[in-house]
Amino acid sequence: MTTTLTPPDTTVRKPGRVRRPKSARAGGTLHAGPLSYVILGLFTLGSLFPLLWTAIAASRDNSRLAQTPPPFWFGSNLFTNLDEAWNGANLGTAFINTTIVAGTSAATIVFLSTIAGFAFAKLRFKGRGALMLIVIGTMMVPPQLSVIPLYMMVAKLQWTDQLQAVILPSLVSAFGVFFMRQYLMQALPDEIIEAARVDGASSWRVVWHVVFPAARPAMAVLGMLMFVQTWNDFLWPFLVLSQTGNPTVQVSLAALGRGYTPDQSLIMAGALLGTLPLLLVFAIFGKQIVGGIMQGAVKG
Repeated sequence: MTTTLTPPDTTVRKPGRVRRPKSARAGGTLHAGPLSYVILGLFTLGSLFPLLWTAIAASRDNSRLAQTPPPFWFGSNLFTNLDEAWNGANLGTAFINTTIVAGTSAATIVFLSTIAGFAFAKLRFKGRGALMLIVIGTMMVPPQLSVIPLYMMVAKLQWTDQLQAVILPSLVSAFGVFFMRQYLMQALPDEIIEAARVDGASSWRVVWHVVFPAARPAMAVLGMLMFVQTWNDFLWPFLVLSQTGNPTVQVSLAALGRGYTPDQSLIMAGALLGTLPLLLVFAIFGKQIVGGIMQGAVKG
Protein backbone atom coordinates (compact mmCIF):
# COMPACT_ATOMS: atom_id res chain seq x y z
CA MET A 1 0.00 0.00 0.00
CA THR A 2 1.47 3.28 -1.09
CA THR A 3 1.04 6.37 1.08
CA THR A 4 1.04 9.73 -0.64
CA LEU A 5 2.56 12.52 1.39
CA THR A 6 1.08 15.94 0.81
CA PRO A 7 3.70 18.70 1.02
CA PRO A 8 2.93 21.40 3.59
CA ASP A 9 1.28 24.56 2.34
CA THR A 10 3.95 27.26 2.42
CA THR A 11 1.84 29.96 0.84
CA VAL A 12 1.96 33.14 2.85
CA ARG A 13 -1.55 34.43 3.22
CA LYS A 14 -2.20 38.05 3.97
CA PRO A 15 -4.19 38.60 7.09
CA GLY A 16 -7.74 39.61 6.50
CA ARG A 17 -8.25 43.36 6.44
CA VAL A 18 -10.23 44.57 9.38
CA ARG A 19 -12.57 47.31 8.30
CA ARG A 20 -12.79 50.07 10.82
CA PRO A 21 -15.45 52.71 10.91
CA LYS A 22 -14.63 55.90 9.09
CA SER A 23 -14.54 57.89 12.33
CA ALA A 24 -11.87 55.56 13.77
CA ARG A 25 -9.44 55.86 10.85
CA ALA A 26 -6.43 58.12 11.01
CA GLY A 27 -7.50 61.61 10.10
CA GLY A 28 -11.18 60.71 10.23
CA THR A 29 -13.78 63.00 11.70
CA LEU A 30 -15.67 61.98 14.81
CA HIS A 31 -19.39 62.55 14.39
CA ALA A 32 -21.49 63.35 17.44
CA GLY A 33 -24.84 61.77 18.02
CA PRO A 34 -28.17 63.53 18.51
CA LEU A 35 -27.80 63.45 22.30
CA SER A 36 -24.51 65.34 22.07
CA TYR A 37 -26.13 68.11 20.06
CA VAL A 38 -28.97 68.37 22.56
CA ILE A 39 -26.57 68.66 25.48
CA LEU A 40 -24.40 71.21 23.68
CA GLY A 41 -27.49 73.21 22.76
CA LEU A 42 -28.68 73.29 26.36
CA PHE A 43 -25.28 74.45 27.59
CA THR A 44 -25.16 77.12 24.87
CA LEU A 45 -28.59 78.44 25.81
CA GLY A 46 -27.63 78.46 29.48
CA SER A 47 -24.47 80.42 28.69
CA LEU A 48 -26.28 82.96 26.50
CA PHE A 49 -29.26 83.45 28.81
CA PRO A 50 -27.63 86.11 31.08
CA LEU A 51 -26.67 88.21 28.05
CA LEU A 52 -30.12 87.73 26.51
CA TRP A 53 -31.86 88.70 29.74
CA THR A 54 -29.66 91.80 30.03
CA ALA A 55 -30.75 92.90 26.55
CA ILE A 56 -34.43 92.18 27.32
CA ALA A 57 -34.30 94.11 30.60
CA ALA A 58 -32.51 97.02 28.87
CA SER A 59 -35.38 97.27 26.39
CA ARG A 60 -38.08 97.63 29.08
CA ASP A 61 -38.90 100.24 31.69
CA ASN A 62 -38.39 99.97 35.43
CA SER A 63 -42.10 99.45 36.23
CA ARG A 64 -42.35 96.45 33.87
CA LEU A 65 -39.29 94.80 35.37
CA ALA A 66 -40.88 95.01 38.82
CA GLN A 67 -43.91 93.00 37.73
CA THR A 68 -44.39 89.27 38.13
CA PRO A 69 -43.78 87.39 35.93
CA PRO A 70 -40.90 89.37 34.43
CA PRO A 71 -40.80 90.03 30.67
CA PHE A 72 -39.29 87.37 28.44
CA TRP A 73 -39.18 89.31 25.18
CA PHE A 74 -37.82 92.63 23.95
CA GLY A 75 -39.60 95.92 24.46
CA SER A 76 -39.42 99.22 22.62
CA ASN A 77 -37.16 101.24 24.95
CA LEU A 78 -33.79 99.70 24.10
CA PHE A 79 -32.20 102.59 22.20
CA THR A 80 -33.72 105.17 24.54
CA ASN A 81 -32.23 103.43 27.58
CA LEU A 82 -28.88 102.95 25.85
CA ASP A 83 -28.68 106.65 25.00
CA GLU A 84 -29.64 107.69 28.52
CA ALA A 85 -27.14 105.29 30.09
CA TRP A 86 -24.38 106.45 27.74
CA ASN A 87 -24.87 110.12 28.56
CA GLY A 88 -25.79 109.72 32.22
CA ALA A 89 -22.81 107.54 33.14
CA ASN A 90 -20.16 109.39 31.10
CA LEU A 91 -19.40 106.17 29.25
CA GLY A 92 -17.58 107.88 26.39
CA THR A 93 -14.68 108.91 28.63
CA ALA A 94 -14.95 105.64 30.55
CA PHE A 95 -14.51 103.53 27.40
CA ILE A 96 -11.37 105.42 26.39
CA ASN A 97 -9.88 105.16 29.88
CA THR A 98 -10.69 101.47 30.23
CA THR A 99 -9.23 100.69 26.82
CA ILE A 100 -5.99 102.44 27.80
CA VAL A 101 -5.83 100.69 31.19
CA ALA A 102 -6.77 97.21 29.93
CA GLY A 103 -4.61 97.41 26.81
CA THR A 104 -1.51 98.65 28.66
CA SER A 105 -1.89 96.14 31.48
CA ALA A 106 -2.51 93.19 29.17
CA ALA A 107 0.44 93.99 26.88
CA THR A 108 2.84 94.54 29.79
CA ILE A 109 1.71 91.42 31.63
CA VAL A 110 2.17 89.29 28.52
CA PHE A 111 5.65 90.69 27.85
CA LEU A 112 6.95 90.41 31.41
CA SER A 113 5.27 87.07 32.10
CA THR A 114 6.80 85.53 28.97
CA ILE A 115 10.30 86.63 29.95
CA ALA A 116 9.88 85.52 33.56
CA GLY A 117 8.25 82.26 32.53
CA PHE A 118 11.16 81.51 30.19
CA ALA A 119 13.65 82.21 32.99
CA PHE A 120 11.87 79.89 35.42
CA ALA A 121 11.34 77.18 32.79
CA LYS A 122 14.67 77.01 30.97
CA LEU A 123 17.38 78.93 32.84
CA ARG A 124 19.35 77.45 35.71
CA PHE A 125 20.16 79.77 38.61
CA LYS A 126 20.33 79.56 42.40
CA GLY A 127 17.07 79.98 44.23
CA ARG A 128 14.92 79.27 41.18
CA GLY A 129 12.64 76.88 43.04
CA ALA A 130 12.29 79.14 46.07
CA LEU A 131 11.47 82.17 43.92
CA MET A 132 8.87 80.19 42.02
CA LEU A 133 7.26 79.12 45.28
CA ILE A 134 7.12 82.78 46.35
CA VAL A 135 5.44 83.72 43.06
CA ILE A 136 2.88 80.95 43.49
CA GLY A 137 2.42 81.92 47.15
CA THR A 138 1.38 85.44 46.19
CA MET A 139 -1.56 83.92 44.33
CA MET A 140 -2.87 82.58 47.65
CA VAL A 141 -3.05 86.04 49.25
CA PRO A 142 -6.48 87.70 48.90
CA PRO A 143 -6.13 90.94 46.91
CA GLN A 144 -8.29 92.78 49.47
CA LEU A 145 -5.42 92.62 51.97
CA SER A 146 -3.27 94.91 49.82
CA VAL A 147 -5.93 97.57 49.27
CA ILE A 148 -5.14 99.73 52.33
CA PRO A 149 -1.32 99.90 51.97
CA LEU A 150 -1.66 100.36 48.21
CA TYR A 151 -4.13 103.20 48.67
CA MET A 152 -1.81 104.89 51.20
CA MET A 153 1.01 104.68 48.67
CA VAL A 154 -1.13 106.12 45.87
CA ALA A 155 -2.37 108.94 48.10
CA LYS A 156 1.19 109.79 49.14
CA LEU A 157 2.22 109.99 45.47
CA GLN A 158 -0.88 112.16 44.76
CA TRP A 159 -2.09 109.80 42.07
CA THR A 160 -5.72 109.64 43.14
CA ASP A 161 -8.17 110.06 40.25
CA GLN A 162 -5.36 109.42 37.75
CA LEU A 163 -5.05 106.43 35.46
CA GLN A 164 -1.53 105.51 36.56
CA ALA A 165 -2.98 104.61 39.96
CA VAL A 166 -4.89 101.80 38.23
CA ILE A 167 -2.31 100.87 35.59
CA LEU A 168 0.86 100.46 37.66
CA PRO A 169 -0.47 97.93 40.23
CA SER A 170 -1.71 95.71 37.40
CA LEU A 171 1.46 95.54 35.29
CA VAL A 172 2.56 92.15 36.69
CA SER A 173 0.67 88.94 37.32
CA ALA A 174 1.78 85.88 39.27
CA PHE A 175 -0.74 83.81 37.34
CA GLY A 176 0.78 85.02 34.07
CA VAL A 177 4.29 83.97 35.14
CA PHE A 178 3.08 80.54 36.23
CA PHE A 179 1.01 80.12 33.07
CA MET A 180 3.87 80.96 30.72
CA ARG A 181 6.33 78.82 32.69
CA GLN A 182 4.12 75.76 32.38
CA TYR A 183 3.60 76.35 28.67
CA LEU A 184 7.26 76.95 27.80
CA MET A 185 8.40 73.88 29.70
CA GLN A 186 6.49 71.74 27.18
CA ALA A 187 6.42 73.82 24.00
CA LEU A 188 10.05 74.99 23.89
CA PRO A 189 12.65 72.19 23.52
CA ASP A 190 16.03 72.73 25.12
CA GLU A 191 17.76 71.76 21.86
CA ILE A 192 16.45 74.87 20.09
CA ILE A 193 17.86 77.13 22.80
CA GLU A 194 21.20 75.30 22.73
CA ALA A 195 21.35 75.64 18.94
CA ALA A 196 20.75 79.37 19.23
CA ARG A 197 23.50 79.62 21.83
CA VAL A 198 25.91 77.76 19.57
CA ASP A 199 25.14 80.23 16.79
CA GLY A 200 26.22 83.03 19.10
CA ALA A 201 22.81 84.42 20.03
CA SER A 202 22.63 86.48 23.19
CA SER A 203 19.97 85.97 25.85
CA TRP A 204 17.79 88.80 24.53
CA ARG A 205 18.11 87.52 20.98
CA VAL A 206 17.07 84.05 22.13
CA VAL A 207 14.03 85.58 23.80
CA TRP A 208 13.07 87.66 20.78
CA HIS A 209 13.70 85.12 17.99
CA VAL A 210 13.05 81.81 19.78
CA VAL A 211 10.92 82.26 22.89
CA PHE A 212 8.38 84.77 21.59
CA PRO A 213 7.55 82.81 18.38
CA ALA A 214 7.19 79.57 20.35
CA ALA A 215 5.05 81.21 23.03
CA ARG A 216 2.77 83.15 20.65
CA PRO A 217 -0.31 80.92 21.20
CA ALA A 218 -0.04 81.14 25.00
CA MET A 219 0.66 84.87 24.80
CA ALA A 220 -2.57 85.39 22.86
CA VAL A 221 -4.59 83.45 25.44
CA LEU A 222 -2.95 85.24 28.36
CA GLY A 223 -3.48 88.62 26.72
CA MET A 224 -7.18 87.93 26.25
CA LEU A 225 -7.60 86.75 29.86
CA MET A 226 -5.78 89.75 31.30
CA PHE A 227 -7.65 92.21 29.08
CA VAL A 228 -11.02 90.83 30.22
CA GLN A 229 -9.93 90.75 33.85
CA THR A 230 -8.73 94.35 33.80
CA TRP A 231 -11.80 95.52 31.89
CA ASN A 232 -14.08 94.00 34.52
CA ASP A 233 -12.05 95.12 37.55
CA PHE A 234 -14.19 97.18 39.92
CA LEU A 235 -12.91 97.38 43.51
CA TRP A 236 -9.56 99.12 43.06
CA PRO A 237 -10.66 101.57 40.30
CA PHE A 238 -13.74 102.42 42.37
CA LEU A 239 -11.49 103.39 45.31
CA VAL A 240 -8.96 105.56 43.48
CA LEU A 241 -10.98 107.02 40.59
CA SER A 242 -13.98 109.34 40.62
CA GLN A 243 -17.04 109.01 38.44
CA THR A 244 -16.71 112.57 37.12
CA GLY A 245 -12.92 112.70 36.61
CA ASN A 246 -11.22 109.70 34.99
CA PRO A 247 -13.63 106.80 35.46
CA THR A 248 -13.37 103.32 34.02
CA VAL A 249 -16.42 101.53 32.66
CA GLN A 250 -17.20 99.71 35.89
CA VAL A 251 -16.86 102.91 37.94
CA SER A 252 -19.19 104.74 35.58
CA LEU A 253 -21.75 101.95 35.71
CA ALA A 254 -21.81 102.22 39.51
CA ALA A 255 -23.30 105.70 39.11
CA LEU A 256 -26.38 104.22 37.45
CA GLY A 257 -27.24 102.25 40.58
CA ARG A 258 -27.45 105.24 42.90
CA GLY A 259 -30.68 106.68 44.20
CA TYR A 260 -33.50 105.58 46.45
CA THR A 261 -35.07 103.47 43.69
CA PRO A 262 -32.42 102.59 41.09
CA ASP A 263 -33.66 102.25 37.54
CA GLN A 264 -32.93 98.61 36.72
CA SER A 265 -33.49 99.11 32.99
CA LEU A 266 -30.78 101.80 32.86
CA ILE A 267 -28.42 99.59 34.87
CA MET A 268 -28.99 96.75 32.42
CA ALA A 269 -28.51 99.09 29.47
CA GLY A 270 -25.19 100.26 30.90
CA ALA A 271 -24.13 96.67 31.58
CA LEU A 272 -24.98 95.77 27.99
CA LEU A 273 -22.87 98.64 26.68
CA GLY A 274 -19.99 97.61 28.93
CA THR A 275 -20.14 94.02 27.66
CA LEU A 276 -20.32 94.74 23.94
CA PRO A 277 -16.60 95.66 23.52
CA LEU A 278 -15.55 92.34 25.08
CA LEU A 279 -17.86 90.45 22.74
CA LEU A 280 -16.46 92.40 19.79
CA VAL A 281 -12.86 91.65 20.77
CA PHE A 282 -13.58 87.95 21.13
CA ALA A 283 -15.51 87.87 17.85
CA ILE A 284 -12.52 89.39 16.03
CA PHE A 285 -9.67 87.50 17.73
CA GLY A 286 -11.43 84.41 19.06
CA LYS A 287 -10.65 82.25 16.03
CA GLN A 288 -6.97 83.20 16.13
CA ILE A 289 -6.79 82.47 19.84
CA VAL A 290 -8.44 79.06 19.56
CA GLY A 291 -6.28 78.23 16.54
CA GLY A 292 -3.21 79.30 18.49
CA ILE A 293 -4.13 77.00 21.36
CA MET A 294 -4.52 74.03 19.00
CA GLN A 295 -1.27 74.87 17.23
CA GLY A 296 0.57 75.08 20.51
CA ALA A 297 -0.95 71.77 21.66
CA VAL A 298 0.25 69.99 18.50
CA LYS A 299 3.73 71.47 18.75
CA GLY A 300 3.98 70.65 22.44
